[in-house]
Amino acid sequence: MIELLNVSVSFEGQHVLDKIGFEMKRNEFVYLVGQTGAGKSSLMRLLYMDLKPNNGRVKVAGYDSKTITNKQVPLLRRRLGVIFQDFRLLDDRNVYENVAFALYVTNARRTDIKKKVLHALSDVGLSHKRNQMPNELSGGEQQRVVIARAIVNEPVMILADEPTGNLDPMVSAEIMELLRKINMRGTAILMSTHNYELVKKYPARIVQLVDGSLSEVELKSKKSFS
Repeated sequence: MIELLNVSVSFEGQHVLDKIGFEMKRNEFVYLVGQTGAGKSSLMRLLYMDLKPNNGRVKVAGYDSKTITNKQVPLLRRRLGVIFQDFRLLDDRNVYENVAFALYVTNARRTDIKKKVLHALSDVGLSHKRNQMPNELSGGEQQRVVIARAIVNEPVMILADEPTGNLDPMVSAEIMELLRKINMRGTAILMSTHNYELVKKYPARIVQLVDGSLSEVELKSKKSFS
């Protein structure tokens, strides 16, 4: 599903990622941890080809950073679902339209769009909120809309960048239960987080970014999440 081979990324001469290697299999759930500024978001951007490595290569869902063309990048992104911490919903569109937007760009038939959107909203428990605007929803409900938008294309993988960062513990647990359910249906998930309690409650493989290097870690102490 994912393979990073000797990947380095620099900004203004400073290494953010330094010769990292990483593999992730289909159906896996992996936590990505590290301090603020460690490069977690840069690693995520590499995976949906919003950022190209200075050295090495990135392989995701059959696409290779060395050979992918500009026309192929949207095709890759249709195979991925991305969940952001700050929601990034369209304020001028209701819940249904926010989720449907991910399908409009694929030129899907309107009947197929309606079927897929309603199914995704049902999955996240928001069918009854489909006509409401984002500002009428709680933070947890907005994140559920983001998740519905991420899964509506039936992606092979979800990239979740601090999806519970702005949510209280109870709502965070609800979002985790939802993500685990999606994962158990066969969708791989790479999730960046600082939340030790969530990782402890929902254990999975953990990789950590420190000083530009990526390594496997065991769940031993909160130091890994500081």
